[in-house]
Amino acid sequence: MSLFNTVHLQGIFNKLDKNGDGLVSIDELEWFLNVIGMDVKRDELELLIGEESLNYVDFLLFYETLIKGNIFEQEKRKNEREDEILERDLQKAFRVFDLNDDGFISCEELQSALSRLGLWDESCGQDCRQMINVYDSNSDGLLDFEEFKDMMLLTG
Repeated sequence: MSLFNTVHLQGIFNKLDKNGDGLVSIDELEWFLNVIGMDVKRDELELLIGEESLNYVDFLLFYETLIKGNIFEQEKRKNEREDEILERDLQKAFRVFDLNDDGFISCEELQSALSRLGLWDESCGQDCRQMINVYDSNSDGLLDFEEFKDMMLLTG
């Protein structure tokens, strides 16, 4: 079963063929696949395609190979597994800071955890309330897991 019909694929091909030469280069194809969430590298595409560019017929064959090989689905499952691992790692990190295990990180817990990790220096004049307020989206003075996750993903 194909995600796109030939009309859709022709439109995609035409959009990717920026210079109108009737060919889609590996660079254009790599860009497109990365935009739609597939983490592919140029050297992988070169091995798969065996040429520097694809005409429309080759593009259709490439697409069908992706679909039949279920590469889209494999890539999606890989990304989901990576997301699950990241989520578990973030939950473990959150527990390092949530000392009383109430589901929130308070200013005192943040300062205590940073001190234990050797990351808190009283002389630097940092204010943990200011640190929390940057990511405290509901302004309750605490970081819940989602706010912590946003902080870690935005600053990591």
